[in-house]
Amino acid sequence: MARIPIALQLYSVRHDCEKDLPGVLKQVAEMGYEGVEFAGYYGYSAEELRKLLDDNGLKVAGSHIPLDDLLGDRLEKTIEFNQILGNKYLIVPWMPEERRPDREGWLKAAELFNELAEKVKPYGMQVGYHNHTFEFQPMDGELPWDIFFSNTKPEVIMQFDTGNAMHGGANAVPFLERYPGRAVTVHLKEYSATNDKALIGEGDVPWAEIFRLCETTGATEWYIVEQESYAYEPLECVRRCLQALKAMGK
Repeated sequence: MARIPIALQLYSVRHDCEKDLPGVLKQVAEMGYEGVEFAGYYGYSAEELRKLLDDNGLKVAGSHIPLDDLLGDRLEKTIEFNQILGNKYLIVPWMPEERRPDREGWLKAAELFNELAEKVKPYGMQVGYHNHTFEFQPMDGELPWDIFFSNTKPEVIMQFDTGNAMHGGANAVPFLERYPGRAVTVHLKEYSATNDKALIGEGDVPWAEIFRLCETTGATEWYIVEQESYAYEPLECVRRCLQALKAMGK
């Protein structure tokens, strides 16, 4: 299959973005990243963001969007904003606690995402969900991750975060195998049992196996680097992460 392009989740460098988003996007493009995933827009309009991306030759690999912005009257505005941005992946980065008190809560959440998937489909968009750690803590004998993804339509993106999952005691590999075709975008984040500031390639994530699955059955369209702990300046950390991926043949 074609090589999977690599994007940066801008949350990794959020404080730099707050100070100088145009400058950050320029640096990210110069490092060799092909796209970015947003987690907030730093006061810029969709038109302004689109121009900044175009000027730097960057594509949109997705956007992390609070669930409330996909509900009720807000959905129309969210769709319009992302159409201008050129983004088709609307990823919910966090399930509010009140929506996941028990198994029934997760089943209702799955039903809601199925409805959202149908609503955004006419616009060529998909909704998705990104994990933290609690999705891998057993609930009524099942993992919330499995309750949710075994009850959502294939169109609902499984945005697997490798580092978060391992923090929760779960290896990515079985879940990538269990839900073929669902890992449309994947967060590449390192995890190390001994170094909480490990960059990609410095920890315990089984990268070769993850790449193999993403590039065969996963239907992955974007690898997205996310770094949330820093041994160096954040921009230097994400530069080193990209270099490590290139050294692995990505």
